[in-house]
Amino acid sequence: MVQSLPTPQSELLKQGVKAPVKETLLTPRFYVTDFDAVANMDISGDRQEIEAIVNELKADYNRHHFVRDEEFKQSWDHIDGETRAAFIDFLERSCTSEFSGFLLFKELSRRIKDRNPLLSEAFSYMARDEARHAGFLNKAMADFHLSLDLGYLTKSRTYTFFPPEWIIYTVYLSEKIGYWRYIIMFRHLEKHPENQFYPLFRYFESWCQDENRHGDFFKALLRSQPQLWNNWQARLWSRFFLLTVFITHSLTVFERADFYHSVGINPRKYNIQVIEKTNETSARAFPEILNTNHPEFFDRLEKCAEGNYKLEQIAKSDRPPAIKFLQKTGVILSILGHFLKLYFLPTINAESIRETVN
Repeated sequence: MVQSLPTPQSELLKQGVKAPVKETLLTPRFYVTDFDAVANMDISGDRQEIEAIVNELKADYNRHHFVRDEEFKQSWDHIDGETRAAFIDFLERSCTSEFSGFLLFKELSRRIKDRNPLLSEAFSYMARDEARHAGFLNKAMADFHLSLDLGYLTKSRTYTFFPPEWIIYTVYLSEKIGYWRYIIMFRHLEKHPENQFYPLFRYFESWCQDENRHGDFFKALLRSQPQLWNNWQARLWSRFFLLTVFITHSLTVFERADFYHSVGINPRKYNIQVIEKTNETSARAFPEILNTNHPEFFDRLEKCAEGNYKLEQIAKSDRPPAIKFLQKTGVILSILGHFLKLYFLPTINAESIRETVN
């Protein structure tokens, strides 16, 4: 189910307010879910761990972290050209993603407050974190004389319905892959401070700890629901969501290659490292993970990214619509073929890994 809440574009066109990027496969999504099902969720299977994580969230270790220091108080107009454009794109998409999480968590907390107070409390703390991240990123955009009208985004974005099970899978992966994206970039820039062209990067270490705690919460929530990990359907869904997130990440990294080059990161190596670490981490939550060491794995992921680039070039061409449609169809079928071949590659039984570790 998709809900669209249109708002006139004229309301957005204020000085210094950036028009949002067109919604595509790679732009952050805004979600709604079955709030009644979440309210009625039985979490007794892992309640002790959930309570421990909620106490960590309540402690709010980063409450004093997101404060702009003196280094921000200067002109950033010297950052120009491709670096400026790529960085603004990174800020915008990251801000939109964080704001999307805020809206979902806030609504979950509000809707289930009287029926499932522990989960409501957890979602309220995570909404606090996501709002803090989005606000900090939006202030960074203001340093480049732009900002996002977050109120406009709330009204104008398309909201996609995901059942709670899908929300748990996808948000867990989103938070964990976010952790690895931020911490790997932070460690790289620690070793290469000459590439740290803006002070936001210094905040990534503590920032990604928020992502990690959120992921830990969704891991505990997932493990409290046996139907999400203890049957053959869960194995198929785990494989599907891992692969979907990894393909999306690959497409995004290669599409934003200019940004990664601007901070001295090789996009291909970065993509591989983030995916391998996220896949390894997911063995703590999912019953099955992907075999990223398979010789076809990253080759096919990159072919999906190449296909996405071809789609963009076709869309920009001046060919007749019928020709463009046929060309797009061929590319989409090729991407789908790579997806299916990746889906049916041999996987790794994560439960056996958990038993070995324990």
